[in-house]
Amino acid sequence: MLRTRILTAIVLLAILLPALFYRDPAPFCALALVMIAAGAWEWGRLNQCGQAASVALAVVTAGVCAAAWQAGWLTAPFAALWTLAGGAWVLAGVLLLRRGVAGWAGIPAALRIPGGLLALCLAWLAVAQARVIGIGFLLSVLTLVWMADIGAYFSGRTFGRRKLAPGISPGKSWEGVYGGAIGVLLLAAGWILVDGVAGGNLYSRIWRAAPWLVPLAVLLLCAMSVVGDLVESLVKRSAGAKDSSGLLPGHGGVLDRVDALLPTLPLAMMLYCLLA
Repeated sequence: MLRTRILTAIVLLAILLPALFYRDPAPFCALALVMIAAGAWEWGRLNQCGQAASVALAVVTAGVCAAAWQAGWLTAPFAALWTLAGGAWVLAGVLLLRRGVAGWAGIPAALRIPGGLLALCLAWLAVAQARVIGIGFLLSVLTLVWMADIGAYFSGRTFGRRKLAPGISPGKSWEGVYGGAIGVLLLAAGWILVDGVAGGNLYSRIWRAAPWLVPLAVLLLCAMSVVGDLVESLVKRSAGAKDSSGLLPGHGGVLDRVDALLPTLPLAMMLYCLLA
């Protein structure tokens, strides 16, 4: 399993890194679109759609994202959209986690399925806009999520005692959340020190607008990365699935890899737009 996991990671990096660092954002945006379409296919399967219906959801999602791209949305200022999307994620996250696994099945499929597709489309638009803004900006958002996950993993394994959401994800602890929060605060401070206050990363941009807002914004993004992870775990547990799919051998599915980014990316774009 470890060998498969490592090989998959190597292949993914070999595809992702050249696209990410290419001078034109188009290859990365196209790769992200393919991944989001795959996530839409997984979303259909997790919500009891058949194979044909799940493929149709993937095609529709790819078509919506491609249409937004063609319409020039990658460079459009969408402060209102990102504020609404960020607020919706905070509200929906709280409500879904309060309802728990049993409550998910009670939500009509007519709401669950398009709601998930909308979240995926918004995540694609957010990551594409972030890449257009700059590689440094996008990486500052991605590494925040990665640091939150890494910090939570090691802190949880070492100090974990109090379960965060035992009915949804028994392996997560409050101590893990605290470890992730400390990790992202250190990451933000280090990035500002290295890149400078005038840097193009998210943290320096927040600092220029209001230095006191940096820790609050970073902790909000960290908390919402946890919410995204828990919401996907809730959906998988309701569907009786361990992974969202087997598309990424050793890693599960696309949704398993991007769940924490789904709420974090729109919120990061909200901060970028509001603090411009």
